[in-house]
Amino acid sequence: MHTAVFRCITDDARALYLSVCQEMGDVGDRSSAHLRLVGDDTLVLEVTATDIPALRAALNTWLRLITIAFEMREIAAPSDASR
Repeated sequence: MHTAVFRCITDDARALYLSVCQEMGDVGDRSSAHLRLVGDDTLVLEVTATDIPALRAALNTWLRLITIAFEMREIAAPSDASR
């Protein structure tokens, strides 16, 4: 088994979590993903897979989902710095 863990510290952690947590059941047979909130500002993604290609594929999917959620959050509610 192979595991990768990513921690994203952001004020939007809860919004990002709510945006992508619905996808947790949609993982292939060779990988699993667990997304959780730690405190108010940290999103933790843990992906486990039976082999490296499956890990890479799952990470590509999950990191893309989180990136898109972050970009959409910025479009919907831009921070003061981007105004």
